[in-house]
Amino acid sequence: MADTTPETGPDAAAGTIYLADYTPPGWLIDKVELTFRLAPMATRVLSRIAFRPNPVAPEQPFFLHGEDLKLISAKIDGAEIAPDVTEKGLTCVVPARAFIFEAEVEIAPEGNTLLEGLYMSGDMYCTQCEAEGFRRITYYPDRPDVMAPFRVRIEGDAPVLLSNGNPAGEGPGWAEWDDPWPKPSYLFALVAGDLKAHSASFTTASGRDVALNVWVREADLGKCAFAMDSLIASMRWDEEVYGREYDLDIFNIVAVGDFNSGAMENKGLNIFNSKLVLASPETATDSDFEQVESVIAHEYFHNWTGNRITCRDWFQLSLKEGLTVFRDQCFTSDLRSAAVKRIEDAQIMRSMQFREDAGPLAHPVRPESFVEINNFYTRTVYEKGAEVIQMLHRLVGPEAYRKALDLYFERHDGEAATVEDWLRVFEDTTGRDLGQFKRWYRQAGTPRLKVSERYENGTYSLTLRQETPPTLGQPDKLPLHMPVAVGLLSPNGDEALPTQVLELTEAEQTFTFDGLGARPIPSILRGFSAPVIVERKSTAAEEAFLLAHDTDPFNRWEAGQALARRLLTDMIHDDAPSAHVYLGALGQVLAEPGLDPAFRALLLGLPGEDDLAAAEAAAGRKADPARIRAAREALKGQIAAMHGRALQRVYEENQVDGPYAPDAGQAGRRKLASAALALLTRQDGGAAARAQFAAADNMTLSIGALSALLSIGEGAAELATFEERWSDDALVMDMWFSMQVTHSAPEKAAETVERLTEHPAFTPKNPNRLRSVVGALAGNPAGFHAADGSGYRLLADWIIRMDKTNPQISARLSTAFQTWRRYGEARQKLIQAELARVAEAEGLSRDLGEMVGRMRGAA
Repeated sequence: MADTTPETGPDAAAGTIYLADYTPPGWLIDKVELTFRLAPMATRVLSRIAFRPNPVAPEQPFFLHGEDLKLISAKIDGAEIAPDVTEKGLTCVVPARAFIFEAEVEIAPEGNTLLEGLYMSGDMYCTQCEAEGFRRITYYPDRPDVMAPFRVRIEGDAPVLLSNGNPAGEGPGWAEWDDPWPKPSYLFALVAGDLKAHSASFTTASGRDVALNVWVREADLGKCAFAMDSLIASMRWDEEVYGREYDLDIFNIVAVGDFNSGAMENKGLNIFNSKLVLASPETATDSDFEQVESVIAHEYFHNWTGNRITCRDWFQLSLKEGLTVFRDQCFTSDLRSAAVKRIEDAQIMRSMQFREDAGPLAHPVRPESFVEINNFYTRTVYEKGAEVIQMLHRLVGPEAYRKALDLYFERHDGEAATVEDWLRVFEDTTGRDLGQFKRWYRQAGTPRLKVSERYENGTYSLTLRQETPPTLGQPDKLPLHMPVAVGLLSPNGDEALPTQVLELTEAEQTFTFDGLGARPIPSILRGFSAPVIVERKSTAAEEAFLLAHDTDPFNRWEAGQALARRLLTDMIHDDAPSAHVYLGALGQVLAEPGLDPAFRALLLGLPGEDDLAAAEAAAGRKADPARIRAAREALKGQIAAMHGRALQRVYEENQVDGPYAPDAGQAGRRKLASAALALLTRQDGGAAARAQFAAADNMTLSIGALSALLSIGEGAAELATFEERWSDDALVMDMWFSMQVTHSAPEKAAETVERLTEHPAFTPKNPNRLRSVVGALAGNPAGFHAADGSGYRLLADWIIRMDKTNPQISARLSTAFQTWRRYGEARQKLIQAELARVAEAEGLSRDLGEMVGRMRGAA
């Protein structure tokens, strides 16, 4: 990657980094030796690094990144030197041959509020080095294409001292670790604290025994078993599906209470936000269990797709993240319901990534430039990147996909690779030309798939036209290589044509199907085969038909969403609609007990407020969050009024007897019962929900009941009971905080957040707690977009405040403003005023400055 110091590059004033400026590193590293002498405010880090010139790199100054480091001494081949040190790093003259660079620096983990580099979570030392945190630990070429084996010695009084690799020795007050596999600095990890291990072992396919540990504080030992089970399932799945064995003698996971993100795949020592490790029936919901399972798998899968093969530069971030998200999605699909998982993944794409693509923060899966790399850990890089892999898998088929992956691992093991390397293995194994497919990595924005059709004399013609709207910096878009999975249904509901994958490569193509006895009803984009928006004229009757008969679960769900969206749009605009078609179709779903309960629960769900706001914008109208909220609430009332008995039956039939288990079967039944309860509460005033809350023996039932009560403005007594019982459990209290914000009446949402920030258990220093209160405001769209601007002002105040201590968090909070163009002039002016206030704040960070600049630049 081009040097990320602001002093270099063609846009030095802004510090912009460009993919086109990539230059290989001038020096490579054969070995890294580190010694840590831990102390909260004065940790000493001694480094000994064996450098050698890179024969393929152009001549360049010797530069090592380093930030917030106090240099004690520096040596080359044992001789003291006096390097040139700036706030961004260290430069010195070095020999034109192999040499040893040594440095001793001092850092203050306890004072590190950024939660990057080495910092303290309570009395525990821990690290977060992706993307550029290692430069806060010692001077180093902190870029992903510099890979080396590490040996680490840790000296301190903590009972447990952990780092990457295999244990190499220990004694009173010290431990040594050796990682034989070359890795970039962003994968370095260190943990030191008073921890206890939940331990197990795993025997690989080749017969090697691997020691497994989940390290937590002693009070949390009873919440680790599911994480361990998930790890073992992940290791077995990766062997069976990808042929990948684990490659060290030990695998450690550590749960950390203060963590900016979800988890980190450091080689052999994964560090996790405690929310994604700790789970027991009493303290975690079914969705929490599934998320733990998924993220444990994701970080483990990174061992090969991210660690053994990493990305050459940060522009290639989706090469490891998109691929690994695809792998963890497949893992969850295999363990649970593939149909439900696909719908949930599509929901994330459409509610979050499409929003990103449609606004000022739009960027390609592989960006061309950035100011701050932390701002590109986005839904586009992760989820859209995974959709690109999904499309590639669909185009070449599972056998060819596996053959290409085998070649990828064989060809690039131990290397820092690029998107071009990735696509080339598919071209080499399949003979396909993927030059056009590569545009998915280059072009921002969500394509529109416009559909027209014709039927005559038994021949059905389907015309597909693709169009991607302009995005900032990319006004003109080229046609993409798009797999469109299509099926045709006969008027009686039978499958006239099973699923076929149409390969759309032109701006417009027509596909014909012969021998049909009647005009078919098309089922287009089955399985969400491409991340696009389908635009096709249809009727409510046709949508109801697909909801009743489509054999593709995704399109059946989508038909129900389209039908509900049609009705809600009319309600928003006071068009006096008739709800009988939608309510009748929903009644059929309620009466169909053979369906997977989790799938039935999805069919009962209405389009979200953000989804409806996006639909308004797509239709050229300005969204009114208050009217959207009112329409959804009114339709929920109509559903409850018409189908109360059926909902009661569904609720009763899906009660789970016996001990709690977080498996797909039980979780699906609880999900359906919860969906039914949320609607029933509008009829019985909360009686069933109160009874469930009082009798609940697991967190899923407690949260389901409490959410149902809060949704109708009730539940004050239950909130108090919940707080009293769980006040000592931080993760459960995060739920307690968040529910109050997301269920608050719109006119009181900002007031609710302000009140909760005064609660004794609130602390902005903990990212989870901050997200559960301030971040949750964006999860209440009608409240966040209150007409008086109170939500905007409150969020801007917190963004400015947090930018002083944790710029990553402030930048992520600011993304709530990215949809400002959807709303009317009054709201737009209010948002722009708050963005201007943030932009003018003293000492604005690069993280936040880039985000606000991009959002204001779209005005």
